[in-house]
Amino acid sequence: MKPFKAAVFDLDGVVVDTARFHFLAWQRLAQELGFEFTEKDNERQKGVSRMESLEILLEVGGCTNLSPEKKEELAAKKNEWYKEYLYEMTPADILPGARDFMEYLRRRGIRTALASASKNAPIILEKLDITELFDAVVDGNSVSKAKPDPEVFLKAAEKLGIDPSECFVFEDAQAGVEGAKRAGMRVVGIGKRDILQKAEIVVSGFPEIEPVILLSCIELKDTCAMEYGHV
Repeated sequence: MKPFKAAVFDLDGVVVDTARFHFLAWQRLAQELGFEFTEKDNERQKGVSRMESLEILLEVGGCTNLSPEKKEELAAKKNEWYKEYLYEMTPADILPGARDFMEYLRRRGIRTALASASKNAPIILEKLDITELFDAVVDGNSVSKAKPDPEVFLKAAEKLGIDPSECFVFEDAQAGVEGAKRAGMRVVGIGKRDILQKAEIVVSGFPEIEPVILLSCIELKDTCAMEYGHV
């Protein structure tokens, strides 16, 4: 079993919950287009790119004949609304236990990277005051393929200079878990076990993770299965 040398974190839903901001912005766009966009519809957008999210919204509203130029215009409008919400964020918005967990790993010599589809990752990291907690950042500005393609994870490993098999990924979306597995990485799912079935470990949040035990998971896989619900 390869050692654990790097931790690769998704952003939305793992380090910070910006889902509500995305939903408000997409809902506002749907209302402008003349239809309703529900929280159930919004679930389909988890872990995918901005343009793929737009396609889902347009499908819900039956707006399937828009030009590429119009789609770009709508995506840009949604993003401006989303950024308005982001600028209201503070360090208090980081999800419980995330900062402490990352700081612990870094003290133990584990390198850290962000692997996110968000093009707004730099703004979010700045508002949360956690930019310095990442040795490498790969976001929607530096990749061309959305999860579940493994591109974002492979680029993160490349930036860290660490083999993908020596990375653990922290993800909350099926697409992200699949992409990480395709990259040859192990995964800690943050969320519901029935949704994140392919992850080696599934927890509801960082406070559930005992870092010392996680670092031992490479050697004590059966124990981890019992402790954290390996599936």
